[in-house]
Amino acid sequence: MTKKQKLVISHNLQKTLTNAIDECPHDQLFVLVDTTTEQCCLPVISAYDCMKHAHPIVIGATDTHKTLDTVTQVWTALQQMGATRHSLLINLGGGMVTDLGGFAASTFKRGLSYINIPTTLLSMVDASVGGKTGFNFGGLKNEIGVFNNADCVILDTTFLQTLDQENILSGYAEMLKHGLISNEKTWAELLNFNLTDLEQLGSMLAENVAVKQRIVTEDPTEHGIRKALNLGHTAGHAFESLALERKPILHGYAVAYGLVVELYLCCVKTGFPQDKMRQTVTFIKEHYGRMNITCDDYPKIIELMHHDKKNVGTAINFTLLGGIGDIRINQTATEDEIKDALDFYREY
Repeated sequence: MTKKQKLVISHNLQKTLTNAIDECPHDQLFVLVDTTTEQCCLPVISAYDCMKHAHPIVIGATDTHKTLDTVTQVWTALQQMGATRHSLLINLGGGMVTDLGGFAASTFKRGLSYINIPTTLLSMVDASVGGKTGFNFGGLKNEIGVFNNADCVILDTTFLQTLDQENILSGYAEMLKHGLISNEKTWAELLNFNLTDLEQLGSMLAENVAVKQRIVTEDPTEHGIRKALNLGHTAGHAFESLALERKPILHGYAVAYGLVVELYLCCVKTGFPQDKMRQTVTFIKEHYGRMNITCDDYPKIIELMHHDKKNVGTAINFTLLGGIGDIRINQTATEDEIKDALDFYREY
């Protein structure tokens, strides 16, 4: 990553966006939305003076469109509308839009500036911060991508009002992960929080995002402590990739299921307290249910784990915890241990 990312928690979106655009000199302005945020979110900003010359680019919604074909669609639109290396792209949407739009911006004419305005809780606490861009490929999550920070990320909790409970929960799973890798106070607050209180959720957002911001600043390209953010993701991405072949699930739900598997491994391998594991797993069961898998799915799930980008050689790499906030990166587990964890997932 060549530039430091500016993160702004906005209480006046028009003023914040105007300032962010002014700080990125450009010849043309584009705004990327999907078919959902085109309807729900673009009208919020399109009336601003700073957006009056913006050219919209609309792509399909949901993770099924996080593909090379969609990246090509964005590149083609930029090319046909005369974008140059001095143009500016605003990504207005959830994690799919900010990930894919960030990649398109990072690669078109070797890179143009971009601003992220995440509109889902998931993208606010996870996808829009840290410079990871990319798309799914060959049936695998985020298989192709680059590290490249947005010039600015604007978080405005106004957009939380547009979300259904399922999407609130999807983002909350990443917040719960941040609590597990942070401290017991944050973890306990998350387990006892009333998820319908969006105003309080907004006030918790800054502290939660700061956990990730602190880690990615220390380790921007994931060679060390940034791997802490992968807790729940080795198993979670396998669940998510499996679901793409059946009925797609939201990323946060896959992470929640992955946390169940990996917290079991934490208990077995690194001494994570069983009572805290049970409390967390019970919270997940009550709010997220579970994805139906059978023993027959184990070989496929393990095969998908072997494709995880954290792996070195043939070993499957996990981030585990010895306790809340006690991070153990570069841990491995045998296939038998993983099958035991999957048994626990099915039975909990």
